[in-house]
Parts: sequence; structure tokens; C-alpha cells
Amino acid sequence: MSSQIDLALLAEVQQFLYMEARLQDSNLYSEWEALWTDDAIYWVPANGADIDPEEQMSIIYDNRSRIGLRIKQFYTGKRHTQAPASSLGRVVSNIEILDVNGDEVKVASNAMIFECNLRADTVWATRNEFLLRRTEEGFRMARKKVVLVNNEKPLYTLSFLV
Repeated sequence: MSSQIDLALLAEVQQFLYMEARLQDSNLYSEWEALWTDDAIYWVPANGADIDPEEQMSIIYDNRSRIGLRIKQFYTGKRHTQAPASSLGRVVSNIEILDVNGDEVKVASNAMIFECNLRADTVWATRNEFLLRRTEEGFRMARKKVVLVNNEKPLYTLSFLV
């Protein structure tokens, strides 16, 4: 990418990522689900950042259909690890545009997620990669990869959307 940064594009990307974080933290999962493209992939690798999700275990590796199913499960009332729902607060930072190719923008960011539930207070640190696609409705996520900084260690129940 050239050294010239399109500040308007960066601001638009930032606003999208902040909105996505707000929807997740507010448990507005239907609205969050609407942010995905039909060919979406949502990936949270385990045991490193650059594993092959087709060959090795992932914490989450969902296509668009599975994302929808995961959202429906949240609304069944049978997700006992989220009864009551965790209180979440997320800080998104280090937003960087890595590449622009037509209607697609590759983005990197970091996030710190504070989770408060009946079990404990937990801080999750993540490194994120997005492939955003511009549509008539605005940006939509075609890919989201969330690398938990400590994904090589045993994890407590991760029962919310990162």
C-alpha cells in the first residue's frame, strides 16, 4: 500500500469497527450478524496465529451458515455459560489499513475485551484481521480472524463473540 493514507477511508473503517464492537458488547447479535457477507468466514485459531484451519483445531471456524446458527443458539436461553449474559467492554485500537483492492479493504486492529460474569473478571487481548467489502449498505465483513494473544494456553470458557 502506498505511504499516502486515505484519511476518509480510515475514518470509515474505524467507525465500522467501533460499531461492530458496540454491537458485540451490547449483545445485539442479530444486528451483528447482519454485518456479514454471504460468503463470510469467522475464524478464531487455537495454538498459534498461522495454523491451517482445515488441518488443525480452531476455537471457532464458521462459515456464514454456522455464524447464523451460532447467533440462534444465543437466543435459545440454553447457553448456560451466558446466563446471565457477561457484561463486556471492548477497546479497539491500532486500526491499520493493510490493502485496498477494489471494493475490499484488508484491515488489522487490536482489541482488549473486559468480561465480567458470575465466575470472574477476565481480560482478553486480541489481534484481529478483517476483510471488509463495500456494499450498498456500507461495509460488511467477508472475513474476520481473531487471534487471542494467549491462544496457546488452556482457555476459560469463551462463550461470547470476540
